[in-house]
Amino acid sequence: MNPAAYTVVIPARYASSRLPGKPLLDIAGKPMIQHVWARACESGAERVVVATDDRRILDACMSFGAETLMTRSDHESGTDRLAEVAERLGLADDAIVVNVQGDEPLIPPQVIDQVARNLAEHSEAAIATLAEPLPDAVALFNPNVVKVLSDMNGLALTFSRAPLPWARDCFAASRDSLPENIPYRRHIGIYAYRAGFLADFVAWGPCWLEATECLEQLRALWHGKRIHVADSLVALAPGVDTAQDLERVRCLLGA
Repeated sequence: MNPAAYTVVIPARYASSRLPGKPLLDIAGKPMIQHVWARACESGAERVVVATDDRRILDACMSFGAETLMTRSDHESGTDRLAEVAERLGLADDAIVVNVQGDEPLIPPQVIDQVARNLAEHSEAAIATLAEPLPDAVALFNPNVVKVLSDMNGLALTFSRAPLPWARDCFAASRDSLPENIPYRRHIGIYAYRAGFLADFVAWGPCWLEATECLEQLRALWHGKRIHVADSLVALAPGVDTAQDLERVRCLLGA
């Protein structure tokens, strides 16, 4: 398959506990979702679709020319929303769909291409995603930073909010710094899927491990599916989760 033959779907919800209406927040004179959409359009995707459950987001996206679909409002995860979009677009089972989060206005188009290409090149994987080295011990012990551990073939063994792996002897002495020679990695939340897998994912429903860690990718591992993980070729700026994040991005984009 041509790695460029893929579709980007951008899930965009209005509800947010920390930043209500987040996709519509202004950054340099444009709503956040427009910045995300523009970055995705700079990638090699054949099609970029915003998926939302809110009329205000739909209207905003239509105003700047984005293809947009109204989806159900009862989806438990962004992946469930993607599955609805793949079905409604009539995508073939082997079609590649990349999930780009709607709060990533600085996402480099190169990483969107990278994760799509990785899935196309690894038929043994149902999902492809990315990671990057952890910077310090503070990040390792931060439950908001998701850690990933892979095998020798680049396939995920597991994901966790806990420090992973646990360096028993080193941490018994000190937890102030990262142990040497252990490749601690942070998971980056961008995913590529095959459309047929998305239908299976929704049909399975959540598993207890996914619910415990609040990490939906664990549903795939629980059902024996493989996830390819590669280090991102380009450094990623953090997304927008808080008001402080929003101000930082506004400064970076000259708002």
